[in-house]
This record gives sequence, C-alpha cells and structure tokens, in this order.
Amino acid sequence: MSAGNSARVAIITGAARNIGRATAVALARSGLDVVVHAQGNREGAEETARQVTEEGVRARTVLGDLTDGRTATQLTDAARELGPIGVLVNNAAVRRGVPFDEMTLEEWRAILSVNLDAAFLCAKACIGDMVAAGWGRIVNIGGLTGHTGASGRAHVVTSKAAIVGLTKALAAEYADSGITANCVVPGEIETERGGAAGARGHHAGKGGPMVGRRGTPAEVAAVVAMLCGPDSGYITGQAIHVSGGAYLP
Repeated sequence: MSAGNSARVAIITGAARNIGRATAVALARSGLDVVVHAQGNREGAEETARQVTEEGVRARTVLGDLTDGRTATQLTDAARELGPIGVLVNNAAVRRGVPFDEMTLEEWRAILSVNLDAAFLCAKACIGDMVAAGWGRIVNIGGLTGHTGASGRAHVVTSKAAIVGLTKALAAEYADSGITANCVVPGEIETERGGAAGARGHHAGKGGPMVGRRGTPAEVAAVVAMLCGPDSGYITGQAIHVSGGAYLP
C-alpha cells in the first residue's frame, strides 16, 4: 500500500461492470478500500465488490439513483465507515440515441441529470471531507463525443463536454486544498452495452484508433488509478484521452 493512499477510501459510481468495475479493481490493487455504486444491478455490484476484496481490501456496495441527492449521502456514509474519503470516480453515465429534432426536453434532462448532475452531487458530498484532510482525487469519466461531436446524441455530447468544464472548475477552486480534479476520456472501448445505448461509432471522428484496435476497460482504469495516486499531485484540470490516438487535442 502506498503512503499516499494509506487508510483512504474510493467511491466509484456505475461500477457494476466495464470501466467502473475495472477501476474498482485497479484502485483496490493500489491499497484503497472501495465503495461500489450501481443504480440497480445488485448482482453486478456484488461481483465487483467480490473482486475488490480479492485484492485484500474492503468493499461496500450502494444501490441507488444518483440523480437523487440522498444516494450521494449514502455513498459518503458507506465510505466513512471504512475510513477517510480520498478518491471519487464519477463514472456512471447513460447514452441514448435520439435525433435532435425528435428529442424532448424530458429526454434531454434525463441524460444530463445522470451524466452531469450526478457528478455534481457526488463531488459536493465528498469535497468537504477532502478539504478537511487536505488531500483528494476526483476523476470524472468523459466521452470522446464531447470533443468530436456526434449525430443523434446532442444530450450525451453536451453532458460529456460539460464534464470537462466541471473538472476544470473543481481543479481551479480546490488546487490550494491538495485536491486534484481530472477527466479521463475513453475512446472506443470493448464494453458490455445496454440496449438503450444504441450502436457504436456515433462520434464524428473519421480516423479511428491509430493503434488499430479497441481499448479495454483495464487500460482506461490504469490511467484513472494513476491519477488517483499519491504521485499525481501535479496533474490537475486535464482531460486525458485514452483512445488509441483516435483524437489528438
């Protein structure tokens, strides 16, 4: 266990599978206890927690709707049972395809409430503990479409672009408190996808990954884990792309 992570706890939203699960395991390997969140996938959350405990650390699971502020409170309460909150990874997101001229205000708000409002609520719930400790790591998971644009996903694109703005705002406001905030932007990753997610390949980029393949959740998680570590204190306010070269800022 590294000194900077000693006795600290990580909260990971949307951790029942894919990047969230891989991140939970990666942070467990660095010595962090982990609070695993899922909206309703109890089986998936418990499997992630099992894999976390196999790394020799503790895990808690919390199920709930992140657009309800009470879920953020439940997450922080569960974390405090294990120790001081040191890491928040805002990974939970929904992706749906709807042509802009058919998109309702309710559909627009439904996406932004999960992809953006939930990150706000969770950061609000954790930030006081981090300030008090003089140390913290916030990593928001972005999306390639937030940088390239996409058709049929105006709500998703907007939410992912806004996550970068939130990241920069948190980085600036809490730099003097020992807290960093960064955004990890996955490209084309091999993941299990729900039926509402729609087809892959909606981003407007033309070239695809330079490396000629999709990435893995573990490759994204490795970057997240690095940003959550004690040696990453000089990296903040950044959007770091894990896309195999598909996008060059």
